[in-house]
Amino acid sequence: MPQIATFLMFEGQAEEAMTFYVSLFDKACVTSLKRYGPGEGGPEGRVMLASFALNGQSFMCIDSPAKHEFTFTPSMSVFITCESVEEVQFLHGKLSDGGKDLMPLGEYPFSRQFAWVVDRFGVSWQIGLMDR
Repeated sequence: MPQIATFLMFEGQAEEAMTFYVSLFDKACVTSLKRYGPGEGGPEGRVMLASFALNGQSFMCIDSPAKHEFTFTPSMSVFITCESVEEVQFLHGKLSDGGKDLMPLGEYPFSRQFAWVVDRFGVSWQIGLMDR
């Protein structure tokens, strides 16, 4: 059976982003980390390929050695369903710090507490209490 993971491409911030994301969840860990070595096509010490898990969801990330004319887009987002208002507020506070709100934290017809943010790394997150 094929494995499926969200793949995040950064240009120098992969390890910082991965470490930040893993710090936000109780059931999270870095599962592998390979860095560029001398002469391996990328800046030495940067992330060639890493894998991490957030509450059982697999992610992969890299530091691309190539500059690109594109970055992340909010049309693709990581969706987090929370068990409490406090959890929504905590994650919103952490993920929006240095980022921006696309939909401010508040009550919406589909959720008592919801926010859509782009974090400081450019990754889009929807955070909600889905109790309706």
